[in-house]
Amino acid sequence: MSDYLKLDNQLCFPLYALSRQITNIYRPILEKLGLTYPQYLVLMVLWEYKTASVKSLGERLWLDSGTLTPLLKRMEASELIRRERSTEDERLVNVTITEKGLSLESLAESIPGKIKCKIHMEDSEIVSLRNYLKKILLACAENK
Repeated sequence: MSDYLKLDNQLCFPLYALSRQITNIYRPILEKLGLTYPQYLVLMVLWEYKTASVKSLGERLWLDSGTLTPLLKRMEASELIRRERSTEDERLVNVTITEKGLSLESLAESIPGKIKCKIHMEDSEIVSLRNYLKKILLACAENK
């Protein structure tokens, strides 16, 4: 067997396993806020920008419309966001955070610190890892 095919030599496996583990760390924290991890991601973008098009949310979160649309419908039903057609271009749908969605921001401020405690990494290590992961994401996007 080639060393290239050994599980321990793969890049994909630790990334896959880590993604699942990190999501599992977030799950109980977010459940207390009544959120799923993808909903939390959408809210983080909207806490920063208040309004975003569905297209820009999909690009920012690396989600296709087939995944994003049902997610946004559930969030709208929970009154966390509001979706409205653009007045300038009715093909575009804008997503705006509601007061209820905004009210979760202060409750969520402690989440990054809780995650940092669970992964036992220094700030500089987290920044380096995040930068490497972004580099891989960009390279993958270029190769589509």
